[in-house]
Amino acid sequence: MKGLKCRECGKVYPTDPLHVCEFCFGPLEVQYNYDEIKKQISREAISRGPNSLWRYIDLLPVEGPATVGLHAGLTPMIRATRLAKRLGLNELYLKNDTVNHPTLSFKDRVVAVALTRAKEFGYDTVACASTGNLANSVAAHAAQAGLNCYVFIPSDLESAKILGNLIYKPTVVAVEGNYDDVNRLCSEIAAEYNWAFVNINIRPYYAEGSKTLAYETAEQLGWRAPDQVVVPVASGSLLTKIWKGLKEFETLGIIDSAKTRINGAQAEGCSPVATAFREKRDFIKPVKPMTIAKSLAIGNPADGYYALKTTKESGGVFETVTDAEIIEGIQLLAETEGVFAETAGGVTVGVLKKLVQGGRIKPKEVVVAYITGNGLKTQEAVMDAVGSPVRLEPSLAAFEEAFKPNKTGTALSGKGSSHGV
Repeated sequence: MKGLKCRECGKVYPTDPLHVCEFCFGPLEVQYNYDEIKKQISREAISRGPNSLWRYIDLLPVEGPATVGLHAGLTPMIRATRLAKRLGLNELYLKNDTVNHPTLSFKDRVVAVALTRAKEFGYDTVACASTGNLANSVAAHAAQAGLNCYVFIPSDLESAKILGNLIYKPTVVAVEGNYDDVNRLCSEIAAEYNWAFVNINIRPYYAEGSKTLAYETAEQLGWRAPDQVVVPVASGSLLTKIWKGLKEFETLGIIDSAKTRINGAQAEGCSPVATAFREKRDFIKPVKPMTIAKSLAIGNPADGYYALKTTKESGGVFETVTDAEIIEGIQLLAETEGVFAETAGGVTVGVLKKLVQGGRIKPKEVVVAYITGNGLKTQEAVMDAVGSPVRLEPSLAAFEEAFKPNKTGTALSGKGSSHGV
């Protein structure tokens, strides 16, 4: 690391727990000495690294060895042949963070990096403002690292995500309001208490963990960048860091080029960045979230402007889907590829479908869709849409009456739900 640099005025700061420029109030971002990194990084060196995101440690903002989240990352890249066929694509991949360790979302990446850095700074208490997945990950990693932990969440969060906090024994604070209300409160607390708020005072380090999704994408595609990606957008940070990660690999010669179009996906009920893109504005108007995709429900996204800028720079677009289309996306992904995604995954798949149908993504292009969280966390969203079991008495006659199968076992008809027995 060379330092922290303001993304607006360019002022450089030391690598301390800082996140805002004191002159223009712009956000700070980690800067690296790529000439030095290039001397020690290579495809071979990466391949010899651990089976986790820490195989890319030379490009992550820590000074010593990894100490937290040693098994996070390096999640599967699935060749989605059945989904591709349904959508009319030749080469579609799913970057499947529904199985990330330990809390089944991409947030395990950013938290592994953030808490490793927090320990280097000497913090003994970590905290976050969260729409759910981040709180789960901070609580789990803090437990593993032996750190005190406070997580702040909206009071109407999905029950599985609340349980996913409480099980690790942090202090869970449910705030009466939406994520933006939670975040404002946490900003005030961070100014008064010597805590490591992963997405406030150590945000520059935390955000860099998302780059590992880009690194893994390129490595798992055989050291090449895809033609197009679809990324769910909440704060906007994930989208910008995937682009940064691909460009870093290009700069270092790890891949030949990074001409990927970066497409952003938002729920229609919380789409401040997509709306700015649609209206050809270069600024974000905050909105009040009203969507089932609660993990993306950030009405005033911290990195919204930069996500908008990244999408335009890469030649990508922003698109939105309704709540009904989100549920359809979740079901489509599950029934074609056996992947149960949370609502953010439904947003990604729904937008992917729209971009293909609208001709923005071509059939012969190499496409990656980022599936960032597990559907077991947001079961309420699809509970009424999946049907119910077929009920019958425990007899062969009852079975044959219900399904009328032939002797090969193929069900020819059924009187009950087609969703399961």
